[in-house]
Amino acid sequence: MLDTLEWLALEVKHLDRAREFYAEHLDLPVERETGTEVVLGAGGTDLVLRRPAEVPRGGLHVHYALSTPEAEYDGWYERLSRTFDLEEHVFGSARSLYFDDPDDHCVEIGQSVEEGAGITGIFEVVLEVADLDRAEAFYTRLGFEPVDRGEKRRRVRLSGPMDLELWEPQLGLADARGGVHVDLGFGVEDPRDVADRVADRACAVDDVADGVRILDPDGHYLTFR
Repeated sequence: MLDTLEWLALEVKHLDRAREFYAEHLDLPVERETGTEVVLGAGGTDLVLRRPAEVPRGGLHVHYALSTPEAEYDGWYERLSRTFDLEEHVFGSARSLYFDDPDDHCVEIGQSVEEGAGITGIFEVVLEVADLDRAEAFYTRLGFEPVDRGEKRRRVRLSGPMDLELWEPQLGLADARGGVHVDLGFGVEDPRDVADRVADRACAVDDVADGVRILDPDGHYLTFR
């Protein structure tokens, strides 16, 4: 139903500082910029750095994960460990490193079976929600499927165009938190059809220039185009 993750928007205080951070440490190219936002290329997904100026804002303290080919992971670890106090975790046979950007977003870089070089995409985004059951029901209507649940903490991992983690308020690995008022964009075949599937549970449904935008019950914006 949702084909691709088109963008993830992060709120930042200073565009110059945020642009420099992602360009210097992660080699993300600048695709375009305005006076209020900078759009970086993260594989096939846009990573949008946005100053708070209007709705939708970018997300606050978002934990999200970038992918890199397995063979490149050690190089990233060696490079980033010179500047950051990294935290590393192992998931089966895959490793991930964690560090914070200047605006308190928790950045993860994880090993991927994808081919390519550098950062190849965004494979996970974590949202904070007030009611896990309600949020899970909302996102499964959009085609996400549950694949894992927390045993002690209220969280669920859903599979879709990327992995979506829904967390009730908590600290996760590397003291990461779920993002609030996160702005996500998705590529879909029929934006109106997708929006109609959750229209009765959404707080708002609006036609926008590039598709349909909805506001979920936890204040996250989703645009379908």
